[in-house]
Amino acid sequence: MKRIFVLALLAVSFAACQNSEKNNRTAGNANELTVNAGHEAIPDGEAAVMSFEKENYNFGKISQGEKISYSYKVKNVGKSPLIILNATATCGCTVPEIPAAPIKPGEEGEIKVVFDSQGKSGVQDKVITVTSNATPNIASLHLTGEIN
Repeated sequence: MKRIFVLALLAVSFAACQNSEKNNRTAGNANELTVNAGHEAIPDGEAAVMSFEKENYNFGKISQGEKISYSYKVKNVGKSPLIILNATATCGCTVPEIPAAPIKPGEEGEIKVVFDSQGKSGVQDKVITVTSNATPNIASLHLTGEIN
């Protein structure tokens, strides 16, 4: 029984050492490579880069129950196609819609957002988190305003 326990302990220790060694090797390359949707490594200088015309849209003062629509314009200023993988908002009252097709270098796309103010009041700041294959791969957009 002791032998089985000791062998199991050694196996776990060995596996942990292998994982930590692998993590150390990949951590050294983390600043040099970006992984795209096809799981191919791309050097940072060749990766897609998101540039937003406006990262914060203030819709001003509105009445409760109004719906606000806004499209954030995003340009790919990188050298590889930009693939927006996901966009999530801080609550269900804000629904983002991402472009279906990749955005080629030098081209623009839109992330459409609809905010439903039903049941909301006061100052609002809704954060839309955009995940992509770009460098950096996460961007935050803000939809702000006040509901009377």
